[in-house]
Amino acid sequence: MMIAIVRLRSGVRFNKQINDTFKMLGLKSINSMILMDDNDKAGLGMVKKVKDHVTWGEISDDVVQELKKRFGDKKTYCLKAPRKGLMGVRYPYPRGSLGYREDKINDLIKRML
Repeated sequence: MMIAIVRLRSGVRFNKQINDTFKMLGLKSINSMILMDDNDKAGLGMVKKVKDHVTWGEISDDVVQELKKRFGDKKTYCLKAPRKGLMGVRYPYPRGSLGYREDKINDLIKRML
């Protein structure tokens, strides 16, 4: 199973550890996304470190195929801002847009393509 991680907040006032973690993950700017295997323990540890600045969840195979068709076989994707906007980037998922979304990440990614 693949996990999609989407950066939603900028790094203006982040401490150095958070910015370094974003660089290691490859999330350089807002609305950038990476795909990660769910067995990657080190990667999931980094996601937990930046959990207040990203959203993530299990991505379906059809969305992965659509990403590969549009962008090719890359690890990092630069997406557009989502149509109809975000719910807010200060609160966790049910109330806002940050944090773990389970399979609802597919809806967000489709709106960002």
